[in-house]
Order: sequence, then structure tokens, then C-alpha cells
Amino acid sequence: MIKIDSHQHFWKFDPVRNSWIDNTMSVIQRDFMPVDLEPILKKYDIDGCIAIQADQSEAETGFLLDLAESHDFIKGVVGWVDLRADDVGKRLEYFSRFKKLKGFRHVLQGEADRALMLNPRFTKGISALKAYDFTYDILIFPDQLGYTHQFVKTYGGHRFVIDHIAKPDIKTKNIEKWANGIKAIAKNENVSCKVSGMITEADWYGWVLSDFEPYLDVIFEAFGTKRVMFGSDWPVCNVAGGYQQMLSVVKNYTSKLSPDEQAQFWGLNAIEFYKLS
Repeated sequence: MIKIDSHQHFWKFDPVRNSWIDNTMSVIQRDFMPVDLEPILKKYDIDGCIAIQADQSEAETGFLLDLAESHDFIKGVVGWVDLRADDVGKRLEYFSRFKKLKGFRHVLQGEADRALMLNPRFTKGISALKAYDFTYDILIFPDQLGYTHQFVKTYGGHRFVIDHIAKPDIKTKNIEKWANGIKAIAKNENVSCKVSGMITEADWYGWVLSDFEPYLDVIFEAFGTKRVMFGSDWPVCNVAGGYQQMLSVVKNYTSKLSPDEQAQFWGLNAIEFYKLS
């Protein structure tokens, strides 16, 4: 079975640039590079990964592409480009030269404008992605699910993926509004979902496996087994345990799937979505 970690990050820690990593996350206030991740992937028989942007700059995209160029286990990169820029078409044309660049992401969850994805300048940039077959990772909080549904249903030919199951409030077991929003989005066949990042939305020091089951029930029922993929969210997952703990949640839940369904979830869906070679 081929296994792909569809969501992880690298960075050289900078307290200003990475200001979102506050003192409650002191365990990840340091550099995380391929030399740190490669032995973890080997230990758990993960064949490759997708490196996702953590900083909103083209320099970040270049940084990740350089790492991918020198490390074969990095199978793809999801970078950042200013989708609202007047010259976004030219920038996408430039980035289309890089074989391992698969798509882009914007940190929508951190925007003051909760409906930024519906801004005409932003949607113009999204429209331009299709010409180069770039994917788009959707990083949101549950309060943005309604806007996101409006957003994705406009672009039937684009490949979208929801990061971290849209970050439901697992810690307080707040599920109903999130579930309704995610089910609506899942009706769009061009949208997939990453089963990633969940332990960081739970009680960091007191979560148990059963905390995640109601949320995973919703995801697998809504998206089916052909539109879900594994992601660790390493090294962010370290704040609530680590790679092994994130794996334990996912392995526990997916153990009831058929061998074919497990193969889809652990690797084949990510390979198809990101068109990995």
C-alpha cells in the first residue's frame, strides 16, 4: 500500500514571520526541515509527502520548491501566490514551470474579512488556476463554511480540498453547525477533504480516540472514501502529541474500511488529487 502524507510543513523559525506560533506552542518554536521529517516517514512506512505553505509570500513557495528539488520524498508543494494581484496570470505562468508545484493556498482562516474567498479580486485569481491545472487548498474555520460553499459551487472544474476537516471545535464537542456546513460543501464532487490536524482542535493534553469518531463519521459519510486523504499536519501536530498520536487516531478509525478503501485513503486519493508522479 502506497502511503502519502498530504499535509505537512517546513520552516526556519522566525518569531516575527511565524508569529502565529505563540508561547502556548513553544514545542514548535524551532526549525523543522526535511532532515527532521524523513526518519519519521520511514519509521511509519510513509512513502512521501506534500509540503504546504505556512507563510504568505512567494519566497515561501521558492523555499519549499528548493527543498522538494533536493529531497525525493517531497512529492509535491502547495505554495502561495497573491491571487488578488493584477499580474496573477503571469505569476501562475512562471510557477507552472515547476513540476512539483501542485497548487496554492491562502490562510483564509486568519483573514478579518471572513468572506474573502468571495471577493471579486480573489475569485479572479482562483479562476486563473484552472489554465495551469493547479489545485487549491481551503484553510478555514467553521464560521466560514457557508461562504466556502458559495465559493466552491461556482468552480465545478477546479480541484479543491478542505484542510483539517475545516477545524471543528472538537475540544468542546461543538459539532452540529460544523456538520451541516461540511455536508453542504461535500455535495460538490470537485471538493475533497484532508483528515488532518484534528488533534490540535481537541484538548491538547486530554484527548482520547473516541473524541474524534463523531467528526470522522460525518466526513466519511459526506465525502465517501474516494475524496478523503491522510495528512499529519506535522510539525503542528506536536503541540497535541506528535506524529504517532495523529496516526493512532486515523488508524483506529480507518481500520474498519476495506483494503481497497484504506488504499484510497492512505495514498491513492492524494496521488490522484495532486497528480503525483
